[in-house]
Amino acid sequence: MAVTQLLIHAPTVDALKRAQNNARNMLKLEADAEVEIVVNGPAAALAVTLTDEDILSRLVICRNSLQTQSLSAQEGVKQVDAAVQYLAHQQVKGWSYIRA
Repeated sequence: MAVTQLLIHAPTVDALKRAQNNARNMLKLEADAEVEIVVNGPAAALAVTLTDEDILSRLVICRNSLQTQSLSAQEGVKQVDAAVQYLAHQQVKGWSYIRA
């Protein structure tokens, strides 16, 4: 069976909280799954405060959202110019999408 590639979109604070649980639950069932939590909008403010290394390694934060809110992402956290573009491109590559 192919490795699951999953994008969990978290545009709000509550969605980011759910996305973290979604990611952990998925990885309990499929340890080799590729899971990314794509953060934009108001969720960026919470994302920049996270400290869980496993979650940080899966975060993809929208640079537009960071700049709009004058935020800086943690060292090593993946940033993309626009979450909407990243989500679209990853889906074209075969990644599955859910909104948390």
